[in-house]
Amino acid sequence: MSVLGVVTPFWLDRPAGEAVEIAVEAERNGFGELWIGEMATFDAFSLATAVGLRTERIGLRLGPLPIGVRTPVALGLGVASVATLARRPVGLALGGSSPAIVSGWHDRPWDHAAARMRETVAAVRTVLDGQRLAVHGKHVRSKGFRLREAVPLPITVAAFGPAMTRVAAEVADEVVLNLVPPAHVSRVRKEIDGQAAEAGRTPPRLAVWVPVALEPGAATQRQLAAQVTVYLSPPGYGEMFAELGYGDLVAAARSGTPRASLAVPPSLVGDVGAIGSAARIRSRIAEYFAAGADHVGLIPATAEDRGGRTLLRELAP
Repeated sequence: MSVLGVVTPFWLDRPAGEAVEIAVEAERNGFGELWIGEMATFDAFSLATAVGLRTERIGLRLGPLPIGVRTPVALGLGVASVATLARRPVGLALGGSSPAIVSGWHDRPWDHAAARMRETVAAVRTVLDGQRLAVHGKHVRSKGFRLREAVPLPITVAAFGPAMTRVAAEVADEVVLNLVPPAHVSRVRKEIDGQAAEAGRTPPRLAVWVPVALEPGAATQRQLAAQVTVYLSPPGYGEMFAELGYGDLVAAARSGTPRASLAVPPSLVGDVGAIGSAARIRSRIAEYFAAGADHVGLIPATAEDRGGRTLLRELAP
């Protein structure tokens, strides 16, 4: 079944509290799923709990959260707390993140992300199933903890690159992609279907996050371009943007050019988003579903549409 959800964005030019407004608007307009990540404002578990107290039924997906920052125990405690306090379906998404965040911000090892993901997913499942942890892996080690009440829930893996995609295909309930064109979704759909079959399991669902802007003005275009600059340097994203024809821009970002000086063309945002009239946005969303996505998460631009009110009302499922 195809699902249309909403992603709480962390635009660099908007107040942090707008994330809660977007959540309320998403539920008001009938969206069934809300993704809640974290960047430089809220802790994801805290924000998800706040959203749970302001809404009644919208499902919550937490993450993707970087596996190098929290232990499996911390991840299990956090998501179980949200599920209990919000009293609704909750899912946990995990990702490798980037060296800048994991090593730079948190002083934690970022290397061997795919192998670390495999061990982390297994450990988190053990925690959420209410079993006592006894993990002695190469990258993840923990013993003795047991969650008092089991809270089994789906685990999503953010996949970029062949190694992480294979891990996701073999251990995740769902794979999520961010800022990719439909052609990339199609390619990943084929990869994970084949790899899951090799592993003798049902292929995971495939979700994709898509920036969306309804008839954007200059302020919205600046907002979208500024956010894309964050993703030009990290491994995986940079290579994908280079494949789309923006190699010079990626090289500039990786050479240390300040993000404010990077001229992101509207075509780049258009390649990985759904921008324009309501009809054009719906058509673009349909392209992602046709490419193999089971879930499309809309990232609403809010520079000229506070809380995404107009956009979410127009695209209400």
